[in-house]
Amino acid sequence: MADPELPPMPAADSGAGADRAADRDADRDADRAAYRAGFKTGLPSLFGLAAWGLVVGVAMVKSGLSIPQSLAMTLMVFAGSAQLASLPLIAAHAPVWVVFATAVAVNLRFVIFSVLLAPHFTHLPLRQRFFLGYISGDLAVALFLQRYPSQCAEAGKLPYLKGLLFPNWMAWQAGSILGIFLGSAVPAAWGLGFAGTLAIMCVTVPLVASRAALCGVGVAGLAAVLGNGLPYKLGILVAVCAGMLTAMALEEWRDKQAAVR
Repeated sequence: MADPELPPMPAADSGAGADRAADRDADRDADRAAYRAGFKTGLPSLFGLAAWGLVVGVAMVKSGLSIPQSLAMTLMVFAGSAQLASLPLIAAHAPVWVVFATAVAVNLRFVIFSVLLAPHFTHLPLRQRFFLGYISGDLAVALFLQRYPSQCAEAGKLPYLKGLLFPNWMAWQAGSILGIFLGSAVPAAWGLGFAGTLAIMCVTVPLVASRAALCGVGVAGLAAVLGNGLPYKLGILVAVCAGMLTAMALEEWRDKQAAVR
């Protein structure tokens, strides 16, 4: 007896599968477009970041760190301001807690960045959020928040952020590693320190977007000048804390005034 023929698959199933495949292709195209948009937005800053990384790489070697130590620091820490702030302390054999406290204080701004970014990516696994936090940079975060000020769910947010962060990380590391290997050969007459100062100013100035931030910068600058004679470069730690506390206090006062009105 012949086996009964199997009924043909409904045409609707194959049509639904084709629709799902088309949707996946469209999503991939949209993600690639968002990544390219993020890369294009951050492209003008990459040269300055590489120059700043070069300065930090040279500074690490000039301060007495070995090449393996410098490579480990730039790959693990990935925070130019904190690295530069800690190098004089390391060279002066400051206590470990002072080095860590200074680096943490200089990097406290990333706590604010994390608070601002968190609502956009709470749906991501914790491990992925940790990774994004590690490769985040000042200007990249500022550019992302400028593009996506709303915390509402929008397509393209993650690839756009990656388009900013990945090139940012690679430019910094390329410059820093080059500076580490060329540190002993770079003459002081090249003025790379000033180039690094200009680079970090380009990152900092756009972030001073309110009166509270401007007051915080002013207080931090005054505290840095007054605390210049403190041992172990503790004036940097005092300046950062004073500037942040001033800006936070003014922001809180402004919010209370707005609530009263």
